[in-house]
Amino acid sequence: MSLTPQWLDELRARISLSGLIGRSVRVTKAGREFKACCPFHNEKTPSFTINDEKGFYHCFGCGAHGDAIRWMTDHQGLPFMEAVKELAVQAGMEVPAPDPRAAKKAEQQKSLHDVMAAAQDFFVRSLAEERGEQARRYLASRGFPAHIVRDFGFGFAPDSRTALKEALSAFPDDMLIEAGLRIVVEGKEPYDRFRGRLMLPILDPRGRVIAFGGRILSAEKTDAPKYLNSPDTPLFDKGRTVYNLHRASPASRQSGRVVVVEGYMDVVALAAAGIVEAVAPLGTALTEHQIERLWRLVETPTLCFDGDAAGQRAAMRAITRALPLLRPGHSLRIVTLPKGMDPDDVVKAQGSAAMEALLDGARSLVDVLWEVERDAAPLTTPEDKAGLKARLLAHCETIAHPDIKSLYRRELTERFGELAFARKERAPFQPRQGNSGPRGKGQPWKPAPAPLAEQDKAKMLRIGNGPSTSLLAAVLSGLILHPTHISRHADALARLKPDDPATCALIDALLVQSDSMQALNGQALESEALRTILQKRGLRLPSAQDYAGMRFGFLASGGDSTGDELAEAVALLVELPAVEEALGHATKRHETEFSDESFAEQQRLLQRRLALLARLGQMGRARAAL
Repeated sequence: MSLTPQWLDELRARISLSGLIGRSVRVTKAGREFKACCPFHNEKTPSFTINDEKGFYHCFGCGAHGDAIRWMTDHQGLPFMEAVKELAVQAGMEVPAPDPRAAKKAEQQKSLHDVMAAAQDFFVRSLAEERGEQARRYLASRGFPAHIVRDFGFGFAPDSRTALKEALSAFPDDMLIEAGLRIVVEGKEPYDRFRGRLMLPILDPRGRVIAFGGRILSAEKTDAPKYLNSPDTPLFDKGRTVYNLHRASPASRQSGRVVVVEGYMDVVALAAAGIVEAVAPLGTALTEHQIERLWRLVETPTLCFDGDAAGQRAAMRAITRALPLLRPGHSLRIVTLPKGMDPDDVVKAQGSAAMEALLDGARSLVDVLWEVERDAAPLTTPEDKAGLKARLLAHCETIAHPDIKSLYRRELTERFGELAFARKERAPFQPRQGNSGPRGKGQPWKPAPAPLAEQDKAKMLRIGNGPSTSLLAAVLSGLILHPTHISRHADALARLKPDDPATCALIDALLVQSDSMQALNGQALESEALRTILQKRGLRLPSAQDYAGMRFGFLASGGDSTGDELAEAVALLVELPAVEEALGHATKRHETEFSDESFAEQQRLLQRRLALLARLGQMGRARAAL
C-alpha cells in the first residue's frame, strides 16, 4: 500500500492536533498555540507546545517534535499504517486501496514538482528578456514595486506553441502534459497551454509551485479568456487550493485577520498597499474545503467582494457554502466595495487607509444574509413578505449546529417581524375633559397641552419611585392577563429602565416569551401558561398592592376596550417619566438662567405633568366607577 504526499497532507490538515493530543495530555490555550507538560519526559513547567496552524508539536526541553502521525507512532506506540488508519477514521477519509502503481505515481509526482520549478524559472527569465517587454510595461502600469514583482514570482510566457517545451527539453512531453503545461488535442501535436501571457505561479502551503495563472496581454485577442489557470493535476486541486496561503499564514498571526478577495491580481494589489494577509480562490466560488482551511488561520476571515452584481452573487455563494459549516466562534465577515471598484481601484483612488477603513467596517454574515434576501425582490404584498420569510428560514435549515441554527432563526425572524409588522404611528394621547371620571358616549376630547418634543422623548425613561412605578406594575399585570398585547408594546417596554432589578427581569422575560411563541411558532400566549413560565423562573409577579389598589379597566378579564385601555396606559407610562426627567432639567436651568424662556419651558412641562397625572387618576378610578 502506498500513500501519496498529497493524501497524507490532507489527512494532517483534517486532524486537530491539539484535540488529538488533548485526549491523552492536559493541554491549555496559550495565545495562538497550546501548552502542556511534555509526555516524553518528566517536567513540572510546561515546555511542550502544539501549533494547530502548522500542524506540529515541539518540546523545548527534550526536543520531541512531530505531527499527528508521529504522535500516534511515538506516543501511542502504533505502527505507521495503523496510525494512519486510525487517523483516517477520525478525519472521515478512506485509506487508498493497495495499488502496485501507487509508488510509481508518487515518484512521478515528486518529479512534477521539478517540472513546475523549471517552468517557473523559464517564465521569470522570459520576463527579463526582450520578448517580455510588453509584460513589463503592463506591470509598470499597475504600479507594482520591484520587490512585489520579485516576491510574487511574475514571469512571461512567450507567444509560441513550443517555447516552453524547447526550454524544458530535459523533461519528457508526457510530464509536461501531466503537469498541465501542455495541451493534447486529438489528431494534433501537443502545444503550450500558456502563450503571450503574464504569468503568476500558484504555490502550495509549503511554498512549492503547483500551478500557474496567466493574464492575457494582447487586447486584440478577444477569443481568449482574460485569465487562464492550470487545470487540475496530481499537484493542483483548484477547489482545495487557496492562493497566497503560504504568505498570508504567518502575516495573519500578526494581524489576526485574513482577507479573501476575488482574484490573485487583487491579492498582489493589496500586498503592494501593505495588506499582506490577503488570499483568493482560483476561478471558483469559495469552497467548503477552502473555508475550513481559512478557519485554521483565523476564526472569522474577512471576505472582500467587488461592488457590482457579480460581487453580490459571489458573496451570496460564499454565505450559502459557509452556513452548513458554522460552529461556535467560527463565521465570516463581509466587505462590499464601492460599486464598480475592486481593491486596486480603492487603493489607487483613495489610498490604503481607505481600504483599511472598509475592512474595519466589515459586516457579519447574518447582516449580509438579511440584507441580500431583503433586497432580492419587492416587498409590496403579503405574498412577497411571506416569500422573504420562507427564504430566510430555508437558509437557517441548512445550518448543522443546533444552537447556531436556533439563534439564526431567532435573529432573522425578529428582523422580519420588525419589517413585516411595523407598527403604525398612533396619535398622541388626548386626556378626557375635566376630572369627573371616564368619558361618556359622544363626549368630546379636551385638547391636550403641547406634546413633548422628540428630543425629550428620546431621553432615558427611568422609573424610580412615584406614580410611574404604580402604573408600570398595573401595566405588567395587564399584559400578563392579556399576553396577546405584549408584542404590540414591545418597543415601548424595551425603552423602560426601572430601578428595581426584579422588574427589569420580568420585562425581559415577557418580551422573550412573546417573541419566541409568536414569531417562531405563530402561536398566541395564554395567560396561565405565561404565569407558570414566569413563576418557574423565580420571577415575582405584580400584585394589587404594587399599584396601590387602583382598579384599571384592563385588569378585568377582558372586553372590547381592553386593547385601547392598555395602549393608553402604556402611552402614559412612556411619557410620564420622560416629562418628569425633562421637568427636572428645566427647573435646574431656570434656577440658573431665570429667564422668560426658561420659565415658560418649566411651566409647559409642569402643566403637561399635571395633565398626565390627572389622566392616570381617571384611569385608575375607571373600573371602580363602573
